[in-house]
Amino acid sequence: MKNPDTRLIIRQLDKKLQVLQPFIDVKPPSKGWLNLIRKTLRMSLRQLGNRLSITPQGVMKIEKSEAEGSATINSLRETADALGLQLVYGFLPKGGSLEKIIEKRATEMANEIVMRTSVTMQLEKQGNSNRRIKEAIAEMAEALKREMPKALWD
Repeated sequence: MKNPDTRLIIRQLDKKLQVLQPFIDVKPPSKGWLNLIRKTLRMSLRQLGNRLSITPQGVMKIEKSEAEGSATINSLRETADALGLQLVYGFLPKGGSLEKIIEKRATEMANEIVMRTSVTMQLEKQGNSNRRIKEAIAEMAEALKREMPKALWD
């Protein structure tokens, strides 16, 4: 990586994100968290609406938008606050860590580059062995991870 701090920043962010990892398989209820929590508290639409200074229909709209995934973070935060809750959200790397995402993409890109070069060399009857191609891909992937060019994400 060109900036030596980049690797440290990635590791630090990965560490922060790991705290959320136990929640990766938590699925929201079909009618959304707000609806479930409000009903569990035995709070009516009118009562929550009064706390938010909106109509019961407005509360229904917020609950519906949360269930559909179109609610704004602000509306969720305000509604959570009215329920005595705190909104917490985050992003979790599907591969387990940001470093693994970078490694996967660097390997894909290295494979594309090396294989493109390999085809050209074969056409010129200068082909490499499979072992050498694998080594070249690994070397290229390491270089891409180290340099982290912006083109990595093209």
